[in-house]
Amino acid sequence: MMYEIFPEKLSERWLIIYIDDIIFCSMTWEEYMFRISRGLGKIKSVNTNISLKKWNFGFKELKAIGDIVSGLSLGIDKKKVAEVLMKPIPQNKQKIQSFLGFSAYYRQQIEDFASIERPLYSLSDKDTVFEMTVDIVKAFESLRQDLTTTPLLLMPDFKLPFKIYKTPPGDGLGASLNKVQIISDEPVEQPICLIYRKIKLTEARYRAAKMECFCLFWALEKINSFLERCVFEFRTVCTAIKSLLNMKTPNRNMLRWKIAIQE
Repeated sequence: MMYEIFPEKLSERWLIIYIDDIIFCSMTWEEYMFRISRGLGKIKSVNTNISLKKWNFGFKELKAIGDIVSGLSLGIDKKKVAEVLMKPIPQNKQKIQSFLGFSAYYRQQIEDFASIERPLYSLSDKDTVFEMTVDIVKAFESLRQDLTTTPLLLMPDFKLPFKIYKTPPGDGLGASLNKVQIISDEPVEQPICLIYRKIKLTEARYRAAKMECFCLFWALEKINSFLERCVFEFRTVCTAIKSLLNMKTPNRNMLRWKIAIQE
């Protein structure tokens, strides 16, 4: 319903909606008051009631859907994570699936998430015999520990250049979108988002150079909304990307990746 009430506000990207929760964002107090006035006026015009007890006005930082959100960063709600840390090692598939569902919500804040969760994910399959092996317990403890040490994700400043890093090779694709921003008069480079996915069977046959090119192609598709009309650089120790761009007769896949990267 809320999406139907605020279609034009959503397109302006200063309003966030999750089911029946609404967050108004602004750069200045005057802008904030103007947007709040517009938003409340719209709610009133469709005869919809709100609960003032649940509203927080004028906060620089607040809890929203399991995250701590501010004008500078996005972080995990540590109280929410603490509840999970107090629970014992899962002893059945249902509890494994519940833990994975909780962890997956924060996948953009956990480095190499796809590789870490793989043993747990395979255990949750309905055709797999449930057995908590040493490797699976290690994966569980590693993922649980990562939930407590995840970095703050910076809010993007589209006036500054981005940096894209490919994560170390493993059994998944991964990249980090970083940015250097001035916080408390000091330059700080931190991630804006971390992206991962498992490698498909056909992709696992790619050689290192081809995988490097494919990873950049995949990353650009995933984070395209951040990069439109922005300057960015891809950091890598592999020369495969340069070779791809200079390749005169690439195969079908490489040609598609080359065109996408050049765009």
